[in-house]
Amino acid sequence: MPGSAPHSLGTPSNADTTNRTSVWSETDTTLGIDRSWMSWYGAHGGYVAALALAAMREDLAGRTGKRVPVRTMGAHFLAPVDGRPLHLTAKVLREGRRTSMSSVTAVQGGAPVLTASAVFGRGGSGPAYAGLPAPAAPGPDACPQLTLPRALAAFAAHLEIHPADDARPLGGGERAELLAWIGFADRRPLDAQTLVVLADALPPALYAVWTVPRPVPTAELTVHFTDALSSGPAQQWALVRISTEHAGSGWAIENSAIWSTDGRLLALARQARAVREGFQTARGTDPTRPAGTSADRGTMPGDGPLRRPTAPSHGQEAAAPASDATAESISQQEMGD
Repeated sequence: MPGSAPHSLGTPSNADTTNRTSVWSETDTTLGIDRSWMSWYGAHGGYVAALALAAMREDLAGRTGKRVPVRTMGAHFLAPVDGRPLHLTAKVLREGRRTSMSSVTAVQGGAPVLTASAVFGRGGSGPAYAGLPAPAAPGPDACPQLTLPRALAAFAAHLEIHPADDARPLGGGERAELLAWIGFADRRPLDAQTLVVLADALPPALYAVWTVPRPVPTAELTVHFTDALSSGPAQQWALVRISTEHAGSGWAIENSAIWSTDGRLLALARQARAVREGFQTARGTDPTRPAGTSADRGTMPGDGPLRRPTAPSHGQEAAAPASDATAESISQQEMGD
């Protein structure tokens, strides 16, 4: 976006916006999808949701001339997003002195692939309460790095994931919960858009108790932001915990919490996931193809090219074999396949 920080994630800019017009409270934007943010069945869900949030935020700022903090956003994933241009139509539903609401619809190839809405609200005086302290965990430098398979989760090249306890995907544990420090490989600070990505970055928490992968696509994602970002973006690392609250009848409910390095709660998220039987090869994806080949490369504003995975260094965990690691990438697929 014009005047945006260089670390802004997926925000429309002159480089990637091919059409932008404003009609009353509606703004149309067409974006190119960066293939380096691809996952198993399409673009990473958190990345697409962050694009939707950016479109709503820019539309509201264009009308008011001010940047209002986002308090919550919710996205419904209607179909996988591929590499074709993504057309977003953002609309202000209500514009108030303190609170505004917006919505956005994303269309690809003439069909809707995502709908989302957000609440923006200016800060004010009021009581403070912190009821969800960060769990005790060693710092990110004291935790080994977990490398997700690039051939199945290209988006993972943008992230560094350091598990903060003994739970691992497909580890057959007792609790459906994963805890890890996550940061961006380019060391960007954490704002609302990057927090949306982190809320969807870990595999589904059910993988902590499973030993065999299965598809668990996200149907809906809601993120609530605290006032911790009022003074500016947080530092590069965030402690992310995802847990399954309930699963049954082919569906699962997951909660996520994101804390800063100094223990401040940054955001809370909840996802509705479909738990599917069986396992199918992703359309147009060859799991045997080495990560980092030409079809996986790409750049986005503020990002470097997709890097080839290297051999794990001392203290770094190697990626799981493709057959076992598939679950980690499938967790990011969207509904509609």
